[in-house]
Amino acid sequence: MSDPTAKSSLSRRVVTMKDVAKAAGVSVMTVSRAFKDHTSVKGRTREHIRQTASEMGYVFDSTAANLRTQRSNFIAVVIPSLNNANFADTIDGLSGPVEASGRQILLGNSNYDIDREERLVEQLLQRRPEAIVLTGGRHTKGVRSRLSDGGLPVVEMWDLPANPIGHVVGFDNASTMKDMVGHLVASGHERIGFIGGDAPQDARGAHRRIGFVAAMEELGLSARRLVGTGTPPISMREGALAMGQLLEQLPDTDAVICVSDLTAFGALTECMRRGVAVPDDMAIAGFGAYEIASVCVPALTTIDPHPREIGRRTGELIVSLLDNPTLAGETVDPHIVVKIPTDITPGGSAP
Repeated sequence: MSDPTAKSSLSRRVVTMKDVAKAAGVSVMTVSRAFKDHTSVKGRTREHIRQTASEMGYVFDSTAANLRTQRSNFIAVVIPSLNNANFADTIDGLSGPVEASGRQILLGNSNYDIDREERLVEQLLQRRPEAIVLTGGRHTKGVRSRLSDGGLPVVEMWDLPANPIGHVVGFDNASTMKDMVGHLVASGHERIGFIGGDAPQDARGAHRRIGFVAAMEELGLSARRLVGTGTPPISMREGALAMGQLLEQLPDTDAVICVSDLTAFGALTECMRRGVAVPDDMAIAGFGAYEIASVCVPALTTIDPHPREIGRRTGELIVSLLDNPTLAGETVDPHIVVKIPTDITPGGSAP
């Protein structure tokens, strides 16, 4: 009579790669290569091995494999917000080329806090990523020092920092405001205000505000109509409150540029609440080309920074750096700079 305890114990035994190789009729090395998507294993063989492994309940131990190859197959990425659709699109664009190369993204959220970013970077580096991606060019001295030693590829995205740590994929936030000011002035507006960009935590928003002031002064127009919104992330409510403040303090304002589309939507609703006609009495422009910009009434005129393209180009750059040993050694000098063009998407709020 068989021992049910022994049978149960056997069924609970962890299935090994050797077991899968025996069942599939291939070598252990072939099984290993099949799970790493190695080109030496043909598609039909790979599918057979993985199907056999699945039926046996085998789970590939990537950690052990990575220890042997000294590759983690992870790309560390730090973004400032998980609630921002633009950053979600960026990660979506980035994941395409990264995953196609057999790697995965390890994501961290700094919540617009550079001290928190420093802690995240330290924790992520302990996971031995093959490369690290940061958002923007504003970082602590600790982060700059830690990542400037050339130990691994570093890419900063969403900005064109004056003193980058490594490579860059982004655009000039200040220049986008020159384009938008030019659009509004060409439509006959001169008393233009700006909402947001007052908090140092949001360096990209601050650069947009700086760009607005520079563009207005270059045209000989007053740049005093500035209203703050506080620390990011900035909601529609802050946009509405700021618009109310602008209307009360400077009621002759005939146009406003907002640091983001969410802020602009809040400003739009405040105008509606007060009976201020948009765009006849007040033109409103935003930034980001969020979905809300195209569905609100009137649709918002906005700047499209092409977040998915930023992610895609960042991912392609990383894969190129990692798969090309010559480029991988150039993480500090010279920098690779990929400039992403931005566009004005016209809407009914500021035609």
